[in-house]
Amino acid sequence: MNHTHPSLASAYSTESADDAVDVVVVGGGAAGLAAAIALARSRRSVVVVDAGQPRNAPADGAHNVLGHEGIPPLELLARGRAEAEAYGVRILNGLVTGASGAVDDFTLELDGGASHLKARRVVLATGLVDDLPDIPGVREAWGRSVLHCPFCHGWEVRDQRIAVIGRNQNAMHQVLLFSQLSDDVTLFLHDAPEPSDEQWEQLAALGVSVVTPRVRRLVVDGSQVRAVEVDGGRSFEVDAVVVAPRFVARTELYEALGGERTLTPFGEQIDGDARGATAVPGVFVAGNTGQPMAMVAAAAASGVMAGAAAHGDLAAADLARAVEKRAQPFSAAMEAKATEAVLGDRRHGI
Repeated sequence: MNHTHPSLASAYSTESADDAVDVVVVGGGAAGLAAAIALARSRRSVVVVDAGQPRNAPADGAHNVLGHEGIPPLELLARGRAEAEAYGVRILNGLVTGASGAVDDFTLELDGGASHLKARRVVLATGLVDDLPDIPGVREAWGRSVLHCPFCHGWEVRDQRIAVIGRNQNAMHQVLLFSQLSDDVTLFLHDAPEPSDEQWEQLAALGVSVVTPRVRRLVVDGSQVRAVEVDGGRSFEVDAVVVAPRFVARTELYEALGGERTLTPFGEQIDGDARGATAVPGVFVAGNTGQPMAMVAAAAASGVMAGAAAHGDLAAADLARAVEKRAQPFSAAMEAKATEAVLGDRRHGI
């Protein structure tokens, strides 16, 4: 389903999408908007299509964003949209539901066929879905007191009682990093593998307690976690919970264009090179779609690179087309036309 966040809806353009453009950017998060601005500043015609479902909307603030530390995510996007529109980028509220075609002739279907966009290049900045553990209370407090990234939200829970709920082999890594932020960290093994002898020694050295019964639920007050309840009924009071989502990038459009998603131990993504170019000619990837662990600033940086790369690709194609157009067969009529254009009224040196 496509639900537009109410605070975003007024920012979208309502003009028709049935036009051909240089680049369509799918996704209006930090990566997509950064790509659009880079392209528009190079005088490319750009349309951004956004469903209004930013991944970090539940968070109070975006962190490690130089010059904008702690800015509310929706405010950051509103500023980014205004900057993009100032350069002539069109932002359309909608969901891209289909894609076809090839380089220089892509067709993107919006909202189940309600309209279509034609584009020479495509930037996929569609983000990802956090596949969360099926534990009651996790989703209710996600992005507030249920966290996954120590760099995104670790400072905000420093010195608090932190529970790490193990889901896979990444649990030990999370324990290590969050132990740098608090002396009160507890590992709930849940689905994580049994620690090795070396890991048990590491946990003891860090002063981390380990709870082996599976987690039954989180006790949540609104969006604030109060306790972790395990099988058997015992509860442990905590202030924050750390989980490891499975990162599932939105790859449907890429696959529709002939690409293949890449499976990793942490989820699914679209592979691209350092510039964001994918294996499908004319298709570029930016943000969490290709870099699931990228924070906001890194996602925006990848958008700038993808936008610049798409522009460079278009510039090379434009040059090749111009050279081909000039390479026409010589004729006396063409020579006379060229002479007329150069000399005009001047003849015989006069």
